[in-house]
Amino acid sequence: MIVERGMREATTELIGGRLCLDFANTIHCYHADETQDDLKSYSDLLKWSLEAGVITDREARRLAREAAKYPAKADAAFERAKALRNAIYGVFTAVANHRRPERKDLALLNAVLAEAMTRARIKATEDGFDWDWADDEGALDQMLWPIARSAADLLTSDELSRARECGGDNCTWLFMDTSKNQSRRWCDMKGCGNRAKSRRHYERRRSADAP
Repeated sequence: MIVERGMREATTELIGGRLCLDFANTIHCYHADETQDDLKSYSDLLKWSLEAGVITDREARRLAREAAKYPAKADAAFERAKALRNAIYGVFTAVANHRRPERKDLALLNAVLAEAMTRARIKATEDGFDWDWADDEGALDQMLWPIARSAADLLTSDELSRARECGGDNCTWLFMDTSKNQSRRWCDMKGCGNRAKSRRHYERRRSADAP
């Protein structure tokens, strides 16, 4: 399980612009034969959830203790998390590429969302009211509730048309295009964007040097 000190070492890249997209981006390329997966265990799921602000330090420590006592339940929660992640990617890559999402992906998202909404609550804050979640210390998959809610909120918002999939080679990361003319193609200009620019520059040079 997670060591408390290690929980604070932030390594997660959160560039999606929405919680659900960042969760889908824990796989770096869905179509590669061998892809990089940031979530290899329930411990990784806890660490990501903490860094993404889905759970607190206290909740992460409690869930880690609960998972250590009930490893089979933790494994089942981890499998549900991976299934939800695949469904979210399936839905939003379809949206980004102007396709209709597959029924199985929407069905799985709706199943997690229905469970999540039974735990949803309204709480009073200093500025008014906000969403909260009912305490359920035995629910090792509770980090999935706000993720499913995030996906539902985006799918029903007027910002859905800004959802994009990175145009870089071997990158399937999802992101919200917040550019003024909505022409952003890359998840990150410092990574995929610069590699694409370098490749175009190389191809132009090679064409110019060709006899």
